[in-house]
Amino acid sequence: MTQQIKIIVVDDHRLFRMAIKGALGSDICVSGEADSGEALFALQALSIADLVLLDINLPGMSGIEVARCLRRDFPSIKILAISAENSAQTVKLMVEAGIDGFISKQSGDMDELSQAIRAVVSGLEYFGRDIASVIYEIYVLKKKGDTTISEFTEREKEIIHLCRDGMLCKEIASRLGISTNTVNTHKKNIFLKLGINTTMEMVQYAIKKGIIG
Repeated sequence: MTQQIKIIVVDDHRLFRMAIKGALGSDICVSGEADSGEALFALQALSIADLVLLDINLPGMSGIEVARCLRRDFPSIKILAISAENSAQTVKLMVEAGIDGFISKQSGDMDELSQAIRAVVSGLEYFGRDIASVIYEIYVLKKKGDTTISEFTEREKEIIHLCRDGMLCKEIASRLGISTNTVNTHKKNIFLKLGINTTMEMVQYAIKKGIIG
């Protein structure tokens, strides 16, 4: 029997939280809900959650602040942002705060949300198509594709090489003596620099541009 994914929904709209609870797949269980960051951190369910589904526009602490605190205090919990606010600056700040994925309320649906939750909990990143477009606009069009090897840290280059060799995040973490969360953070930074959204795109782009051989 497949183990249920335990999520916490953080959104200040009660009707939205209710809709989420009734629309996700049978393998996804809403183990807690909160209408603010403060309410989230008061939940006992936070200690056993697999993922926090996080709105950005919240009373009190913003979603960006909540994401930063979650990543610092609960590093194993996955963070999937879901918001109608998808400006370039907001997306950039959320990614820098350590989220694992982002879906727009304006274009996503419940099927995509369930898919995104499963993907993120399994260790992948998930960004809705329009969010990926925002990232592309920020980091590719602005830089006009001029990313060079000098713009990557030595650790980022190591991770690109190991991804090229087909290694998974857990294997990379073991090889480099770091945590899988740290590997994922480095990969997100690489994705942002290249304006792409998947490991395959990262490797293809890096080979094409001579970042790796």
